[in-house]
Amino acid sequence: MKVSESDILAARVLLVDDQEDNIALLSQLLGDAGYTHVESTTNPQEVCALHRRHPYDLILLDLQMPRMDGFQVMEALKTNDADDYLPVLVVTAQPGHKLRALECGARDFISKPFDLVEARTRIRNMLEVRLLYRKLEDLNRDLEEKVQERTAELRESEARFRSLTELATDWYWEQDEQGHFGKVSGPVLEMLGLQVEPLAADAAAAPANGWDEAERKALLDAISARQPFLDFLLHRVNADGSRQQFRVSGEPMFNRSCTFIGYRGVGVEVLADGHVHGIKRR
Repeated sequence: MKVSESDILAARVLLVDDQEDNIALLSQLLGDAGYTHVESTTNPQEVCALHRRHPYDLILLDLQMPRMDGFQVMEALKTNDADDYLPVLVVTAQPGHKLRALECGARDFISKPFDLVEARTRIRNMLEVRLLYRKLEDLNRDLEEKVQERTAELRESEARFRSLTELATDWYWEQDEQGHFGKVSGPVLEMLGLQVEPLAADAAAAPANGWDEAERKALLDAISARQPFLDFLLHRVNADGSRQQFRVSGEPMFNRSCTFIGYRGVGVEVLADGHVHGIKRR
């Protein structure tokens, strides 16, 4: 990520000094260097209002001024919630003020009397950093918007998937990492003879209710081992002697950190004539 020379020269700069001569000197320095958007004020009490109206990329701020010194100006600028970066380059003839200015939030300083080469270099360097910071803010904002859009798309896609799943299957279920049911669609609990308790932990102790014990154990073992399974067959003999067959599929779920967060699965009843919910299997 780079900042072009034209962007640097087009940056908005505000000069704040109660001495007209200093304003004139810095204005000439910046004009000769090619900067095209330079404004100035000799009234420090105007700085906050000016910065709100024209968010500056750099404020060259004198510290020694009447009515309101540079330290007070910086404290006032910090109240601008729209900008958490204080783009201030202080100008001072007092060596002891430099550390205090940096502690108050200034990004750098220029000493008086001016060394023109040093002043030009510090101004350019700070503008480059400031514009890079803004580019990063824009990139983060764009990224956040794209993440929100993608999240909304995924939620919509998941809703469509669940809707289609419910239409295409007898039941759908989800469990958390502890095995507790979070979502159940259709007679999944009745079909498996389960209570609303953790499947892997408690189902083995539940009554069989006509289910084939070997198949049931194999299913529970697969879930306990967090293994996916496809078209797993389960059989049940009802009290009247009739037989039912179910085809079950499931998979473990993981988050972006690859942490196990639960299971989800679907199932259909397979009828004796080979039909599934009135749809003949191909």
